[in-house]
Amino acid sequence: MKTLPFRPAAALSPMLLLSCPLSAAVQDVTSLDPVVVTAARTAVSAAQTPASVSIVSRAEIERRQSRSMTDVLRGLPGVAISSNGGPGQVTGVSLRGTPSDHVLVLIDGVRANSATVGGMRWQDLPVEQIERVEVVRGPRSSLYGSEAIGGVIQIFTRKGQGGPLRPRFTAGAGSDQTVSGSLGASGGVATEAGEGWFDAGIGFERTDGFNACRGEPFVGGCFVDQPDKDGYDNGNGSVRAGWRFSERLAVDFNFLRSEGQLEYDGSSFAGDESRSVVQVLGVKLDASPLDAWRTTLSASRSRDESEFFFDDRFLNRFDSRRDQLGWLNDFELAPSHRLMLGVDYYRDEIDTVPVYARTSRDNTGVFGQYLGRLGRHDLQASLRHDDNQQFGGHTTGDLAWGYHLGDTLSLSASYGTAFKAPSFNELYFPGFGNPGLAPESSSSIELGLSGVQPLGGWSLNVYQTEIDDLIAFDAASMMPANIAEARIRGVELRADAVIADWLLDASMTLLDPRDRSGGANDGNLLARQPEQTFRVDADRDLGRFSVGGTLFVSGRRYDDLANNVRLDGFSLLDLRAEYAFSRSLRLQARLSNVLDEDYETAAFYNQAGRSVLVTLRYAP
Repeated sequence: MKTLPFRPAAALSPMLLLSCPLSAAVQDVTSLDPVVVTAARTAVSAAQTPASVSIVSRAEIERRQSRSMTDVLRGLPGVAISSNGGPGQVTGVSLRGTPSDHVLVLIDGVRANSATVGGMRWQDLPVEQIERVEVVRGPRSSLYGSEAIGGVIQIFTRKGQGGPLRPRFTAGAGSDQTVSGSLGASGGVATEAGEGWFDAGIGFERTDGFNACRGEPFVGGCFVDQPDKDGYDNGNGSVRAGWRFSERLAVDFNFLRSEGQLEYDGSSFAGDESRSVVQVLGVKLDASPLDAWRTTLSASRSRDESEFFFDDRFLNRFDSRRDQLGWLNDFELAPSHRLMLGVDYYRDEIDTVPVYARTSRDNTGVFGQYLGRLGRHDLQASLRHDDNQQFGGHTTGDLAWGYHLGDTLSLSASYGTAFKAPSFNELYFPGFGNPGLAPESSSSIELGLSGVQPLGGWSLNVYQTEIDDLIAFDAASMMPANIAEARIRGVELRADAVIADWLLDASMTLLDPRDRSGGANDGNLLARQPEQTFRVDADRDLGRFSVGGTLFVSGRRYDDLANNVRLDGFSLLDLRAEYAFSRSLRLQARLSNVLDEDYETAAFYNQAGRSVLVTLRYAP
C-alpha cells in the first residue's frame, strides 16, 4: 500500500499529460509508474497529487494475499469498516468518520453506488478482477457531485498491456469449506491500422461460512436466534479492451459483473437468503485534436440488483440502474498552468417490490478545475454546480494551496464543500422512508505536512469536517430525518521504510466524530466509527520464500447514536508465507486472526475466528 501525502504544492506540476503524446496519455494508471487519476479526474504524478491518497496495487494485493475488499481497505488512513458477519454479508466502508453512503465509489470511472441503499455492495466485489485501488480522502463534490463528502474510492479492473497472450489462474481452499478459483488472459495486437489490447477473467468463490448473527428477538442485530452456518457463493467476470488508432485517438471498453447468493439469519419479514448482481459497463473515447487540448467522451451504465427470499419464497426486489454520460476537456494554458472543463449527466432509475412513490431522477453537473504553479507556491481550485431534478441546484468548491519548504518537505492547506442527495430507500422505503428529507451538506478544512528521508517517506494530515442536515434515525418518528449536525476531527499519520531488508508500512488514524445536533445525543460519538485505528505491515523476500504479516488494532466504537451499545476495541494479527516454484508459479498460505480474537464491528454480528487459506497462483 502506498499512501500519498496531501501535497497541493506538487500537484501543479507541468502539464503531465498534455506535454506527451496521446499514446501515453490514454494509458490507465495501472501502466504508468506511478500515476493517480481519481484526485483530480486526470492523470497526475503520484508524488504531485494535491490530495491525501492511498494506492493499493495488484502486486500488493497478491503479496498480502487479500481475499476481499475488507482485506484491501482495512487499516488504510481514514478508513473504517463494519460488517454484518462473514463472507458475502453486508459490509460498510466509511472515510474520515462520515457514513458509508458518503463515499463515492467508481469502477473504471463509472459511478457504482446503489441508488436504493446509497452505498456500495463491497462484499460482492471480486478481488481477483482488480488491478488497482485508489482511496482519496476529503470532499470531492466539486469534481464528482453528490456522495463524495468523505471521499472517493476508485477501483480499476485488470487491463492488458498488449503483446503475446498471457494466461493466468488461481486455485484456493481453506477454512469453512472455502474453495475459490479464477481464470484469465491478456494480450494484444499491433497492425498498420493501430494497436489493440484486452484482458478477460472469470472467477468463483464458495464457502459454508459460519453463524453470522447472534441476534436477540426484540433486542437487536438480526432479531432472531438461528445458530446455523450462513454460506455464500459468488461468480464473477470482467473484460477490458481498447484500440489505439493513432497518437491522437483511442477507445476504451470496460465490463464487470459479479453475482452473489447469500444465506443469512432472518425472518419471514427480512428474509433469510439474497441473490444480488453488481454490474458496470462503460465505453470511453479519448482524443487530442490539438497539442494543448485533450477531450474525453464517455458513456456507461451501472446496475445494483437484489432479490430476497424466505424459505425459497420470494419476498421483495430492489434494483437500481444509473445511466451516465460525460464530457471532459483538458487544456494547457501555458507551461505549469492547466484548465479542465467538464459536464456530467446521470439518470437513476429503480425497480422495486413494493413500488416506491418515485422511481427515477436525473442530475446534470458542470465543473471546472485550475492547476497552476508559481515558484514554490502551488494552487488548485475547482468549482461545480449540480442541477438535481428532485432537489434543485447545489454549488460546491475546493481550494488548495501548497508551499515547498525544500526538496524533502512540503506544507499544504485546503478547504472544500460537498453535498449528498438522499437515497431512494431513505426517501421511500415502506414504513421507514421520509419523503421530506433534504440533501446533506458539508465543509472541510485540512492541513498537511509530508516529507521524505533516507529510509522512506511520511505524511501527517489533520482535518475538521462539519456536516449539516445529517440524515439519522429519529427514534421519535421511527424514520430517518435531517435532525443532526456533526463535527468530525481527525489526525492521519503514515510512514514507510525499508529496514534490514524488511519492507515496513504503518498508518494510524485518530478520530473524534461527534454529534452536534443539540439534542439528547449532543456530544456523543457517531455510530460505528472507531476512535483509533492502527495498521502495520512487514514483508521480507528470502529468495524463493517470502514471509510477512499484518497487525491491525481498532479502538472502541458505538453501534448507535445514543452511545448505549458499546463495541470494544480489538487486535487482529495475520501471517502469510509464499514459496515460488518459478517466476510464474507460486504457492501462498495465509493464517488470519492468529490470536482467534472475538470481536464485533456491528452489534450482534459475529466475525471470523482463526482461519487459513492456501492458494496456488500462476501468472507468467
